[in-house]
Amino acid sequence: MLQIRPAAVHDLPGAYRVCLLTGDSGEDARASHGDPDLLGHVFVGPYIVGQPGLARVLVDEGGVAGYRLAAEDTRAFEAWTDAHWWPALRERYPRRDDGTPDGSLIAAIHDPPRVPDVIVRAHPAHLHIDLLERARGQGLGRVLIEGLLDDLRQRGVGGVHLEVGEQNAGGIGFYEHLGFRRLDVRPGSVLMGIRLD
Repeated sequence: MLQIRPAAVHDLPGAYRVCLLTGDSGEDARASHGDPDLLGHVFVGPYIVGQPGLARVLVDEGGVAGYRLAAEDTRAFEAWTDAHWWPALRERYPRRDDGTPDGSLIAAIHDPPRVPDVIVRAHPAHLHIDLLERARGQGLGRVLIEGLLDDLRQRGVGGVHLEVGEQNAGGIGFYEHLGFRRLDVRPGSVLMGIRLD
C-alpha cells in the first residue's frame, strides 16, 4: 500500500536511492555514477533539509518509492544552498574536470547552474519528482504534482518550473498533460513551467 506523507531527514537514504535509480531520464543511473550519493546531494538533500514544508515522500513496505520536492522561491533557495548546503560538499568533493557524470555533478556543486531570470520572474518556484517503477502507472505522480500546485497557490506563488531530460519523452508528455509548457531548451534538457494564477 503506497502512502504519501511529509518527508523528514530520516527519509534521506531512501530518497537518495530513488534519485539514483531514476537518475538517467527516469531509468537506473547506477552504472554511470561511481559515487551513489552525488545525485542525491544535488537533487534531493537540499530540499528535504532546506524546504521540508513542500517535500513529500511516497512510501510502501519496501521503503521510499518516490518523492516530490520543491522550493517556492528559487532565488532564496539558491542563497540558502550557497550558505548552508554547498560549502561542506565543496570541501568533500574537490573540483575535477574528468568528463564523467560524477565530474559534472561535482562541477554543479561548485558552480550551481542558474535558471534565467526571465523564467524565474514568471515561475519563481521549482520542483523535482521521481517515482520508482513500482509506484508508476497509478496516478500518484499526478496526485503529487497537483498537491504541490495547490500548496504553492495557497502560498501565493504565481508559477513553477522544472527541468526534464530532453530524451525523457514520457516525462515531457506527462508534464504537458498537466498543463506545463516548454519555456526553454538547454543542452540535454527542457525547461517547462506552469502559471498558477
